[in-house]
Amino acid sequence: MRGVRVAGALARHEVRLMLSLWLWVARRRHGVGGGTAFGYARGQAAMMYGFAFVCAVETVAMSVLLDDWPAVHAVVLFLDVYTVVFVVALHAASVVRPHVVDGGVLRVRRAVHVDLRIPLGRIASVRRELRMTHEPAEEELDLAVGSQTTVTVELAEPVTHVTFLGRPREIRVVRFHADDADGLVRLVRALAAPAPLG
Repeated sequence: MRGVRVAGALARHEVRLMLSLWLWVARRRHGVGGGTAFGYARGQAAMMYGFAFVCAVETVAMSVLLDDWPAVHAVVLFLDVYTVVFVVALHAASVVRPHVVDGGVLRVRRAVHVDLRIPLGRIASVRRELRMTHEPAEEELDLAVGSQTTVTVELAEPVTHVTFLGRPREIRVVRFHADDADGLVRLVRALAAPAPLG
């Protein structure tokens, strides 16, 4: 049963990645609607492009080395090309799935792996906070990009985060990266502030 659940999660992950690649090529974004989007992929772009380039060079090298073994060459070529596509799709997923503030909700995302909706009314505090180290802790979710987070959100009431394999976790502190951390913090504070009494 667990094997079926894992296989299903992996299959959904692959489909979402390929859809993200298509959205990236089409210059469209997922789930933004009329909300305000905040990207987070800029900090990882150079690393991801560099990794894709290394994979592409390795693909050419293996293609030359295995030229005398057609069957092995075909299998390795397929795997190598798919690896390049996979790496580019991972970056594309981060580009087309930004964080979104809309309709009383802060939607915190990380590629196709995380999509956490936080009602603004549950936010106790939000601040710009640069952190380079993140120790795993109960009721905390760290979504680092390039090993850093720039925004910390503390919640008055927990929200439920569903992990990649479907396990629910109660979250009270969320740390994530945003390219425009100051702008995101200002907007969330403005929208989450209680309306003045008339």
